[in-house]
Amino acid sequence: MIRPAAAVVDTNVLVAGLLSFRAASPVARVLDGMLSAAFPYVLSRELLREYGSVLARPGLQKRHGLTPAEIEILLTDLAQNAIVLGPVAGPPAPEPGDQLLWNLLAAKPDLLLVTGDKLLLEDESMRGRVLTPKAFLAKA
Repeated sequence: MIRPAAAVVDTNVLVAGLLSFRAASPVARVLDGMLSAAFPYVLSRELLREYGSVLARPGLQKRHGLTPAEIEILLTDLAQNAIVLGPVAGPPAPEPGDQLLWNLLAAKPDLLLVTGDKLLLEDESMRGRVLTPKAFLAKA
């Protein structure tokens, strides 16, 4: 069996997976796949911090219902299954706030980014390496 390329999962997919009411939705399946180590995925310390800070936002925390302790458990579970990489200087991202993702993609040429961000999905410089959750699951 051929293992799929490792994925970098954008924060928006992680959050959408937590908020999804449908276990069969692509975002929920990506999150479940991360938690069960069903596919290889990459984290950096910076991306893990971003996951944590976004999940701890009061409005979002009210929606997903996780306590701070439960968020820490989730982050620990995600980190345990991940390939941890240090980002390298990559090409400019479409938006400065996404530079972290572009730097991770620059760390290994076979990494894929799983995102719902249309601006990232439409960026020509990473064509073929940036996929929707549904497209990623079809490849995995």
